[in-house]
Amino acid sequence: MQQFTDQTGFTIQLDSQPKRIVSLVPSQTELLYTLGLEEKVVGITKFCIHPEHWFRNKTRIGGTKGIHAEKIFSLQPDLVIANKEENLQAEVELLRSWVPVWTSDIDTLDAALEMIQQVGALTGEIEKAATLIQQISTAFAQLKPASYSATVAYLIWKKPYMTVGSDCFISDMLKKCGFTPAFDHLQRYPEISAADLQAAAPEFVFLSSEPYPFKEKDIEELKLLLPASRILLVDGEMFSWYGSRLQYAPEYFQDLIDQLGANP
Repeated sequence: MQQFTDQTGFTIQLDSQPKRIVSLVPSQTELLYTLGLEEKVVGITKFCIHPEHWFRNKTRIGGTKGIHAEKIFSLQPDLVIANKEENLQAEVELLRSWVPVWTSDIDTLDAALEMIQQVGALTGEIEKAATLIQQISTAFAQLKPASYSATVAYLIWKKPYMTVGSDCFISDMLKKCGFTPAFDHLQRYPEISAADLQAAAPEFVFLSSEPYPFKEKDIEELKLLLPASRILLVDGEMFSWYGSRLQYAPEYFQDLIDQLGANP
């Protein structure tokens, strides 16, 4: 029997390597795929869109919030993988009464790499996890951040506008790019007004592709509000998915930095 303490400080016990895994977190579902656990993952959420063939063929157990507990129980998992931010505590605790639940808590790149290492240990894929961590670390080490700390307002929602505070993974990604988050004095995902945006006067506004799917029409609306800001759509998965997608994020960030002329 092995004990594993998750990133929230909760300890689980596993009698053996898990053979039936349910993932409640899209980015961690993709990580499980990268670690080669095709045959062991039996359930995913409706938001676990990567890889596509898993999304099409794996049993869906509801959303990241609003899980279908009975469907999960029917799959007879021996491990559930969750996340403190993306899943509801009450639902996690319900599952814990029946099955080991390992929960991540990620607000920085270092925490994401720690999660990958621990999931590798949980699933018996330590070497694959170590290789992935090295690839991600090397890619970020090669990233050339913006040469000046341009202020960025990163929007994740509309009506009301919502942005990212200092203790969010997205904020850490912005800082890795050399940018200064416009609302770094706030925490979590604060609601902000049009007046707040104008007062912040960000040099750049990034409109995320998720969870709210910003479109070109949103750029035109914000241009009226922020005529001096450069506004563009960005790939939310690159900024917020903290699993194996991180190996591709630095290249995307570099292209974005270069496109903005922030690293002449």
